[in-house]
Amino acid sequence: MKVGFVGLGIMGRPMCRNLLKAGYEVCAYTPHSTEALDDVVSCGAVRGKSNADVASRSDVVITMVPDSPQVREAIFGRDGIAQGAREGLVIIDMSSIAPLESRALAGECAERGIRMMDAPVSGGEPKAIDGTLSIMCGGPKDLFDTYKELLGHMGSSVVHCGEVNGAGDTVKLANQIIVAVNIAACSEAYELAVMAGVDPQSVFDAVRGGLAGSAVMDAKVPMMMDRNFKPGFRIDLHIKDLKNALDTGHGLGTPMILTSAVQEMLQWLHNNGSGSDDHSAILKYYERMTGTQVIRE
Repeated sequence: MKVGFVGLGIMGRPMCRNLLKAGYEVCAYTPHSTEALDDVVSCGAVRGKSNADVASRSDVVITMVPDSPQVREAIFGRDGIAQGAREGLVIIDMSSIAPLESRALAGECAERGIRMMDAPVSGGEPKAIDGTLSIMCGGPKDLFDTYKELLGHMGSSVVHCGEVNGAGDTVKLANQIIVAVNIAACSEAYELAVMAGVDPQSVFDAVRGGLAGSAVMDAKVPMMMDRNFKPGFRIDLHIKDLKNALDTGHGLGTPMILTSAVQEMLQWLHNNGSGSDDHSAILKYYERMTGTQVIRE
């Protein structure tokens, strides 16, 4: 199986490296980082000249880019995947985009003899590096069955969420709502504890084993206490995901009260210079209001 990989950002680069480690023949391309492309080529990838060139060399092309417009550009833009595709090419879009746009793209691809599956991921850079992402797939079940093993080299959980294109992206939006609200709840709770004179490490040790414990708490609260806001998943990307969630929810008539509140926090942080911080920096929103930092004693 010849694999193409388009998009070598903070997530795509380690994901591509994991496919190379698994022994796949990979042709890669990204227009934005010569250094990232050089890195995966040094690991064994073939250097693509364009998205079209990658498609011409591949049976399946993975796209991992920021949002819906970039996916559309990668597929249908100048020297795009569609221009180099042979009939029967499969595109697996692992970006996190709007579900309705994912469905539209799949329909337009089908008109050109290209099949498409959405497979957004959760877990951030650490899990992209160690190959333990959670991958949520939408589209025809036969495509999922064919490529589940491939995806399994990038993720420890690979789940088919529905036959309809965009089902995976819908589940990813649900995931992003839960993560954002959970981080905000941790920020609020730990601010309360610190202002009451309780060591945040004691709160962490006491709470994590009970019902309130979560993977989000385990991953993000230590970062908060260590003042480590190096991005595993940037605030600006979470703003993008929650915008897609809000747009989808509003279109469906679903109340989005908590999502809207956290989106306002994220937007405030973006406007105050923290857009490139990890989303655990939601804590900074509370700290700005209280004047109290959450930090290990």
